[in-house]
Amino acid sequence: MSKKEQYSFSSVLSVNPYKDTYVSAISNFLSEIKSPIYSKEQYVISYLNTKNFINSYITVSKNIPDEDLYDAIYNKAYEELGLDQAVMYQMRFVEIFNKLDENNRNFHIFIIDPLVVEDTFNGVIEKIKYIDYILPSPLLYKSLYAKDILTESGVHCFIYFQENDTSITIYNEKNFLYTKSINYSLLQMHERFCEIYAETVEYEDFINFISKEDLKSTISNYKIPIIKLYKEIFANINDILTYVKRALNIDKIDYVYIDTQLPAITKLDEIAEVELSIRGRSFDFNYGFENRENYIDHFHSLMHLFATFSEKEKYNCNFTTYHRPPKFTKRESGRAILLAAASLIIAFTYPIFNWSLTYSQSLQHKLLEEEYKSLHNVRITREAILKSKEIEKDKILKLVAHEEQEYIEKKNTLIKIHDVKVNYPIKANLIHMFTKDFNLYAVKIESVLYGEVRQSDKISAKKELSLKVVSSDEKKITDMIKYLTKTYEGKFHFSMDKISYEEKTKLYFGELKVNLL
Repeated sequence: MSKKEQYSFSSVLSVNPYKDTYVSAISNFLSEIKSPIYSKEQYVISYLNTKNFINSYITVSKNIPDEDLYDAIYNKAYEELGLDQAVMYQMRFVEIFNKLDENNRNFHIFIIDPLVVEDTFNGVIEKIKYIDYILPSPLLYKSLYAKDILTESGVHCFIYFQENDTSITIYNEKNFLYTKSINYSLLQMHERFCEIYAETVEYEDFINFISKEDLKSTISNYKIPIIKLYKEIFANINDILTYVKRALNIDKIDYVYIDTQLPAITKLDEIAEVELSIRGRSFDFNYGFENRENYIDHFHSLMHLFATFSEKEKYNCNFTTYHRPPKFTKRESGRAILLAAASLIIAFTYPIFNWSLTYSQSLQHKLLEEEYKSLHNVRITREAILKSKEIEKDKILKLVAHEEQEYIEKKNTLIKIHDVKVNYPIKANLIHMFTKDFNLYAVKIESVLYGEVRQSDKISAKKELSLKVVSSDEKKITDMIKYLTKTYEGKFHFSMDKISYEEKTKLYFGELKVNLL
């Protein structure tokens, strides 16, 4: 949603795309929704897990103007991080203002493959059509500081266990500093627990134990393996925090906030405090919402907090590609309809203005009409004869036109049947097969033509598929042609007469001809 377009919403819907859960907020009441539907009156927000994106640190010169900043960061990220040149990554960045640097600007950069976003939200979009905001999950914790839920200063570590991901996030003086995904999601913990226990345990039983059993009082056989698992996890976390403190020049971590996506009786903050020697606290914050359910995932509450921020308060790091259409008055179709309505109003206003003048002229016309009647009777008689002849003519013309229309419809139907039967399956299969290869080289298709080319010296005609392609790099097109020629040798013949460059768009265009051998 652009900064210039502002919408008014009656509710907020938060989405966990990994567990397909939805929580709606109306006023201060949160309630989970089993079957969400699209509504233009609701604002939709979601997040990406830490393991789904690359997070790094980028420095660029202060001499780079703001209009060139994105390109500078984009190019430097590819260069410094060794990103795959064949992938058009989505990148968002957050500027760091608390670092003294006279010559450079510093940024946290978040990078994700667009295919990951598509795979993650494919099922969600089928239900609700649009997502207004998708942000990296570590930035959700900013909500706690912006709403004064956390007022202490210093260095804070957030550890959150989810079914598909567990992440460590560090904030320094209420600003994002560092994040990392660790290999101890609830699913991975279950696998490791089975290894320690030396016996396969159902995932539901494992989740039921860590959610409903207190390690202090339980006598279950699972107790010792779970304790070993927690010690292993916190040993791994301790190694990470030791590295982070050394790499980022952090003297100490003041608090560690730890919790899970599921309700748990065992106090993980107490275990963390013992194992990490850092003051531990749970995520049991007062978010300011009232729940109709017993338990709601903390990330849902954080998303609803984030949705209440103004643009200035938020980290501007939106990865959504599922934008809602602009307002009616901003669309071309809307403007055309408004213009047509205005024209109609003017069109009706003008005759009313002239009605009085028309009335006076009609009186004069009646005086002249009496003198005209004698000649008019002769005219009416002759017109009646002509009209009868014209009626007969119209009937004949309509009959001819009807026959012609039936002929054209039957002809067009036969042509379409032939085209669908002969051309469409071949064309669709070829395009489907080649599109995957085009994506490998970031080459897009502008248009497709399919037909038969008859050579003068041969009786039969060759089937030819003509693809107009476009890319940001000429080399990508040539590399793609080499790859296709090698891959489909003996099946197709590929040719391209020339590659043109358009200075305005900075894109390369070419027409790739594919002949079936």
